[in-house]
Amino acid sequence: MTRSLKNKLVLMRKNKFYITTTLPYVNAKPHIGFALEIIQADVIARYQRTLGKEVIFNTGTDEHGQKIYNKALEQDLDPQAYCDKLAPDFEILKDKLNLSYTHFIRTTNPDHIKAAQKFWELCQENGDIYKKLYQTKYCVGCELEKTDSELEDGKCPLHPKDEIEIREEENYFFSFSKYAEKLLKHYSENPEFVLPKEKLNEIKVFMENGLKDFSISRLKSKMPWGIPVPGDPEHVMYVWFEALVNYISTLGWPADVEHFKDFWPGIQIAGKDNLRQQSAMWPAMLLSAGLQPPAQVLIHGFISSDGQKMSKSLGNVVDPLEIVDKYGTDVLRYYLLKEIPTFKDGDFTIERFEDVYNADLANGLGNLVSRIANMIVKYNDGQIPQTTEQAQKIDIKNYLESFRLDLALKQLWKHVAAADKYIEKNKPWELAKTDLDLVKNILGKLALDVKIIADNLEIFLPQTADKIKAMFKNGKVGEIKPLFPRLEK
Repeated sequence: MTRSLKNKLVLMRKNKFYITTTLPYVNAKPHIGFALEIIQADVIARYQRTLGKEVIFNTGTDEHGQKIYNKALEQDLDPQAYCDKLAPDFEILKDKLNLSYTHFIRTTNPDHIKAAQKFWELCQENGDIYKKLYQTKYCVGCELEKTDSELEDGKCPLHPKDEIEIREEENYFFSFSKYAEKLLKHYSENPEFVLPKEKLNEIKVFMENGLKDFSISRLKSKMPWGIPVPGDPEHVMYVWFEALVNYISTLGWPADVEHFKDFWPGIQIAGKDNLRQQSAMWPAMLLSAGLQPPAQVLIHGFISSDGQKMSKSLGNVVDPLEIVDKYGTDVLRYYLLKEIPTFKDGDFTIERFEDVYNADLANGLGNLVSRIANMIVKYNDGQIPQTTEQAQKIDIKNYLESFRLDLALKQLWKHVAAADKYIEKNKPWELAKTDLDLVKNILGKLALDVKIIADNLEIFLPQTADKIKAMFKNGKVGEIKPLFPRLEK
């Protein structure tokens, strides 16, 4: 039995489940890539609740570091005031995207600051933190050191407009290289530690090429916006080192160790640009502090626009909140969950988005529900008939257990199509001329099909599932409203 499976079994026995997103920086408004990440995490959390588990679902904001400090200076604001101004832009996602998260942590929270400092002290006591003078190439956009092999024409490919900085100063370092063998052993013993598999292979190659210790502090005189290093007022913690601690500080570590142990290790979800930090740096830090690595790290891809990277200069950046305001929360949730493969890159254009809306939601699910409801009103005075037929059996559990949310929704929509085909095959409007009892039997079966579809839909599109259930409630059809009015082009 692999260790990752053992971790899962322990969590199952505890009947507890923990999942966390990454924490986005507050230097820009939420983008569609983060909307994808947090919606994926939300579906996983909702599914685990259907299994009767107590779920902690964590998200929040990353509020320290150079890019935050620079933005605050640009706006002539104190960095804390700047963060306080921007954090609500992320908190409103809960309502806008209909999220079920339980914890929202800000890395300027006093409890997190205490936890980060305690974490530092544990790594230091283990002999894994030391000070040295060094020179490096640094991308402020990534808040990461860069090697020549990671640059393209001297630029970071993720932030090509930013100048690479040459930094030379005395910093504290973390003994990352010390953990190469332990991490490779962990990957070998836990073949599903990182999903998808190709990302686990990618991080293995990175590890096998040799690890370099990384800087974990900044001189306060040059960049004062950070958590003070314990015992050295001249340094603040490097943002990546302290921010990652949020995954355990949100669980009450180190103040409430019992509560922490109830939920840790948990599942982390992140974009592919976070692979190194989430699946190598952070597990090494945890091992240094005497704590278990995460149970699993799920890595999603990027969203492009008509095959091009989204950027302000190209004018193709998609604001998820604008999409929600115009089309509705569940429409965005549906597109991101079904049309963007869970573990691969995907594409978003308004044209494609509207085509999917009309085909799958307006003409698909919405039309099916309205047809059935209207026929029940017409042929049985709105009373949902009993039936001798069996409803469709829907099984998407395997897809959910393997986190293939896109395949789960595609499978669910096959049942929507099957119900439509059943209507066309039986033609209730024609049967009504000769055999009304048979029509009622057919409509009773279709009402059951819709109920089961709605039950399975609840974790993906909760608002839509609630509307369907309200329409078929207490044995009769309620007010019939279009779920998804068709878009006219």
